Amino acid sequence: MIYILPLMAPVSAALAAMAAFCGPAQRPRATLFIAQLAGVLALSASIAAAFVLVSHGPGQGRCLGSAPFCLVTRLDAISVTMLLLVSFVGLVVLRYASTYLDGEPRQGAFMGWLCLTLACVLFLVQSGALLQFAGAWIATSLCLHRLLIYYPDRLQARRAARKKFITARIGDGALAFGFILLAIAYQSGDIEQILSAAREGNAPTTATFAVALIAVAALLKSAQFPTHGWLTEVMETPTPVSALLHAGVINAGGFLLIRFADVMLLAPGILAALALIGGFTALFAALVMLTQPAVKTSLAWSTIAQMGFMILECGLGLFPLALLHIVAHSLYKAHAFLSSGDAVERVASIARPGPVAIPDSAAVGRAMLLAILIYVAIGAVAGFAHKSPQAIALGAILVFGVAYLLAQGLADQAPRALTWRTAAASVAATIGYFVLQTLTEHLTRGALPPAPPPGPLEWAVIVLAVFSFGTVALAQALFPLWAYHPAAAGLRVHLSNGLYANAVFDRLIGGWTWPRMNEKAAIKEEHA
Repeated sequence: MIYILPLMAPVSAALAAMAAFCGPAQRPRATLFIAQLAGVLALSASIAAAFVLVSHGPGQGRCLGSAPFCLVTRLDAISVTMLLLVSFVGLVVLRYASTYLDGEPRQGAFMGWLCLTLACVLFLVQSGALLQFAGAWIATSLCLHRLLIYYPDRLQARRAARKKFITARIGDGALAFGFILLAIAYQSGDIEQILSAAREGNAPTTATFAVALIAVAALLKSAQFPTHGWLTEVMETPTPVSALLHAGVINAGGFLLIRFADVMLLAPGILAALALIGGFTALFAALVMLTQPAVKTSLAWSTIAQMGFMILECGLGLFPLALLHIVAHSLYKAHAFLSSGDAVERVASIARPGPVAIPDSAAVGRAMLLAILIYVAIGAVAGFAHKSPQAIALGAILVFGVAYLLAQGLADQAPRALTWRTAAASVAATIGYFVLQTLTEHLTRGALPPAPPPGPLEWAVIVLAVFSFGTVALAQALFPLWAYHPAAAGLRVHLSNGLYANAVFDRLIGGWTWPRMNEKAAIKEEHA
């Protein structure tokens, strides 16, 4: 019975949603208190679940109901990590929303849908059956849709929500068919039984097709290229929704791949495709992010880039690192969105910004060499021999970010204090990578498989990823030297428009006809 304890988290949020829908629409004081209390109860239940995991080990609750419609709660390192993360971020968002929307005419309904979305996500991350997982997945998307159109009179909000709705339904269909194929392949709807069979090498042909459909669902949920446009357009929704979306719901795609990691490893070709798509999306979105003038839009492109990097990690078989990435990104992005309103004021409060050190090509070269030496030295102490080639390659990609940081300190005009600070930060970042990687792999041992030995295809993906990220990092480090070149100005315009991939997607789904449709509907309503 103790493994049913995590159910208290989504149940408390669902009850708070019912209270919100039954309460007053404007300034519902009691509803706000109940919502925040539900957030506290959900976090408490998640902490209790962590203690149960430590004391009794992983397991799952008994089947509540009759097959195949039974309710099973799964408790392991993955579900507990996500429960703690979602409940903590949810509590923060609920507290923020209670004052952010004070006085709005539909505040009660907003809090109701916010609590219901949170309940669906909490239910999703502990699902132990395919039907339960798919139901929570679809319910999360539908509840989020209600939040995205909180301001129904805003045309841009409705257009973005419509695009998200279409993309989500395609992803839901892919997930549903993928789960049906999994159930047929393994003659079971229990996730633990399916993962155990896959771990033992049972790989029916039907399972390979299921892996492909699961990959499609994850890519669509994570806003990967070229269907990323909806995430950059849902800025008309209130800030608490943006925080919950970018710090919680958007992670569902990565969580799907992590939860079914053992099954995903049965199809190396599909993992390679995930790595290529995720890597390209990460590089593409990181470049576009630098050209965005609006804070929230820049953060949206940052989320796309981070999700792409997480998909790359899953494609390389580094599922523990992908889980760590989800936690780190969620905490950072929740804070970034909830504090985005003060960004302009913080910048304006800086009376005299300090001098900016612009590195030349020689400084960038020295930084690259020094970053590699730091990585090799620390990696030798941490034990390269015990690391997978995929993890070493990911660390090499981190080196490029370290080199970018070092280049600022090694610039000729940089003060000596900046040089020492960047060097210390680079050493700390490299040490942090190896420490967190080792710790995460230890905590998820038994719940997640280790990275498989790479074959020729995997080696080609690894080399391509390291080369691509290294080239982009080098271009970013040298950006001040060629930023004012006429060719760079034209490239900046194209990048600021996302290379027009979103416009093509709009054309495919008929998004450009949406304003005209609304205009005709408004005329009909006026005449009626």
